[in-house]
Amino acid sequence: MNRAEVERLRAATPGCARVIHFNHAGASLPSQATLDAIREQLQREALGGPMEAADQSIQARARTAAATLLNTVPETIAFASSGSAAWGMAFNALGPWQTGDRILVGRHEWGGNLACIARAVSAGAQLEIIPCDETGAVSVSALVQMIDPKVKLIALTWLPANGGLINPAEAIGVVAQQHGIAYFIDAGQALGQLPCDVQALNCDVLKGAGRKFLRGPRGTALLYIRQGFMKRLKPTQLDVFSAPWDGEGFALRNDARRFESSEVSVALLAGLANALEECNGWGVSNIRQRIDSLSRRLREQLITIPGLTLHNLGLADHQSGLIAFTLKGWDSVELKQRLAQHGINIGANGVAYTPLDMQARRLESIARIAVSYLNTEEEIDVLLGNLGEMARDDGV
Repeated sequence: MNRAEVERLRAATPGCARVIHFNHAGASLPSQATLDAIREQLQREALGGPMEAADQSIQARARTAAATLLNTVPETIAFASSGSAAWGMAFNALGPWQTGDRILVGRHEWGGNLACIARAVSAGAQLEIIPCDETGAVSVSALVQMIDPKVKLIALTWLPANGGLINPAEAIGVVAQQHGIAYFIDAGQALGQLPCDVQALNCDVLKGAGRKFLRGPRGTALLYIRQGFMKRLKPTQLDVFSAPWDGEGFALRNDARRFESSEVSVALLAGLANALEECNGWGVSNIRQRIDSLSRRLREQLITIPGLTLHNLGLADHQSGLIAFTLKGWDSVELKQRLAQHGINIGANGVAYTPLDMQARRLESIARIAVSYLNTEEEIDVLLGNLGEMARDDGV
C-alpha cells in the first residue's frame, strides 16, 4: 500500500482522527461505510418494522464475502456472536467425549477454547500439549510422534494473543488430514491480517471474530465448517431455522447454518458485510505486507528503549502484527492506562488469555501493541516517544 492509499483509508475511518489506535487485536476501528451500513439497517427496522426489514440479501452478501476471504463456498459459513461462541458450538457438537479420547493442543491455545475442552476432560478425555520447537512454535515433528487412533482432535491457535508468533497451521493440517483427525483452527487474530485459505490449511473448522483485523462490528464472528465434515457435527442447540420442520420431523440443515438460529442482528451483519468487502477489496496480501513492514520497524526500535523487553516467539522474520512486551517498573495495565491518557490505545493481557503459554514462560501479564495497515510511521514515533518517557520516569 502506498502513502496515498493509506491516507484514503484513514480519511474513511473516523477514529483515526481522534486516537492513535494500536489495539487492533482487541478491536479495530471501523470505516464510516461500515458504520453507515449498520445505521441504515437500524433505520429501516425502526421505520418499517424489524422483521419486515430483515433483508436476506444482507446475509447473503456477508456470507459470500466471508467465503471469498476464506477461499470456500457460502454454504460452509455460519455467523455467530463471538469467536468463542463459534468455537464452543463446533467443539460441543463434536462429542460425546469418551474416556481415553485424546485432544492435542498447542501451548498457546486461547483460554476460552481451553475452558470448553475442560468439560470434555471432565467426561474422561485427555488434554495433551504438543511440545514447541526451538523457536517456540508448535512442533510439527513432535505432533507426528503423538498421533495414535485415540487422538480425536487437534486444536491450534494460529496467531496467539500474547505475541507475534505465527504457528505452522498448514503443516499441521497435512498431519491431521493424513490421519483423518478433526482439526480446528482459532484464526481470531489471523482473519484480516494474513491470507486464510481453508483449502491450503486443510482444516475442518475455523473461527474468528469480526471486530479485530477485519474491522467489523463487535458481536459478529465467522465459523467455517468443511463440507465433508458437516455430518460429524451435531449441534447441541437447535431451533426452527437450524433444524426446520420437513413435514415429518425436525431435520438438521445440511450447511453450516445448522449452527445459526432464527434470531440474528441484521444490522450487525450489514456492517460485517461491508467490512469483509472492504478487506477483500484491498487484498489481504497487501494488508499483510503493510502490517509486516510497520511491525518490523517498530520491533527494531522498541528494543532500544531501556528496560523494555520483547516477548517474541517464532521466527524473527515471520511475525504477526502483535507485539508483546513488558517495561521495567510498570504494571502492564497501568502502562496501558498511562498511554490512554495521551490518546494512545494498546492492549494488556493476563494469564487467563493464554494460560498454558504464560505459565510456561512465567509471565504474569504483558502489554500488547497490535499494528494495522491503518497505522502510520508518525503514529509509531509518537508511541515510541511516550514509551521512552515512561522508561525514563522510572529512572531506568
